[in-house]
Amino acid sequence: MDDKQIHELRIKALALIDSCSDLEEVEQARVQLLGRKGSITQALRQLTELPISQRKLVGERLNALKKEVEQLISDRIAQLERQKLEHLYRAEAIDVTFPAKSVHRGYLHVLYRLIDEICEIFHGIGYTVVEGPEIESDYYNFEALNIPQDHPARDMLDSFYIEKDILLRTHTSPVQIRAMEASAPPIYVVAPGRVYRRDNPDATRSPVFHQIECLAVDKNLSVAELKATIDYVVRSIFGHDRKVRLRPDYFPFTEPSYEVSVSCGVCGGVGCRSCRFKGWLEILGAGVVHPRVLQYGGIDPNEWRGFAFGMGIERIAMLKYGVEDIRLFFENDIRFTSQFGY
Repeated sequence: MDDKQIHELRIKALALIDSCSDLEEVEQARVQLLGRKGSITQALRQLTELPISQRKLVGERLNALKKEVEQLISDRIAQLERQKLEHLYRAEAIDVTFPAKSVHRGYLHVLYRLIDEICEIFHGIGYTVVEGPEIESDYYNFEALNIPQDHPARDMLDSFYIEKDILLRTHTSPVQIRAMEASAPPIYVVAPGRVYRRDNPDATRSPVFHQIECLAVDKNLSVAELKATIDYVVRSIFGHDRKVRLRPDYFPFTEPSYEVSVSCGVCGGVGCRSCRFKGWLEILGAGVVHPRVLQYGGIDPNEWRGFAFGMGIERIAMLKYGVEDIRLFFENDIRFTSQFGY
């Protein structure tokens, strides 16, 4: 093999390596050039056929070509791997200046946020938050609240009975009895929670809803303290420019009892469609705790007096946020619930 043949072999090897577009082709070129039957390997094996005087010079040139080809193959592999990484970087690159994809944040449900807000209002005037069981006995749900078996008020609270004397509570008022049994007066507690009644779902009713109950037991409490507390709580919820009105009503566990209304925030009490042109919106029931209820709670009515009031959280939320259908609170439609997130 003379210099011309070695030069031609080198030109072909370089062109073959340079034409490789991926790692698989590089491997094929390596085999074709340096494999057992590769062209450079075969040329080295043919050295024995040359005259002794030419073997050393031709052998040196072929070995130099072999090292050059090995280096070129190594460089080509590194080049192709680098190109592959660069392509991946471009394909998977993150442009930090590009607007990020929107992520849906989770929010506390509007009803539970309102419960927390109301509890904070009560906490600010010295009340403690307490809770009671949702599965209640007939005694706590009715009897101890001055609602005996034959009382017509039971028809107003159509109940889900689990057993004869066990039911899902129809209001949060049973917590009043449990609070009086658990603590000696003076007592200032507020009790939020779910309640259950046999109501067909519609725009204003739900078989499952939420209430929050307030109970105060102390010496010499009167309707004046009741009204002052309601004024403070209602105006803290709806705004300090709102007016509060108490009108006589009936509840078996309070005497006297009152229906409490707040002036319409839309018309300012003049009258509009929102308040059915009355200027007032009913929000809760209240009254002075009946002496028998105090006795059921283990408290002497001759020494202590109390007042209580309870409100429906859904009713408050509907009035506060202008929601016209109670079912929206339970449908978990993100378009509705996200309006109240912050």
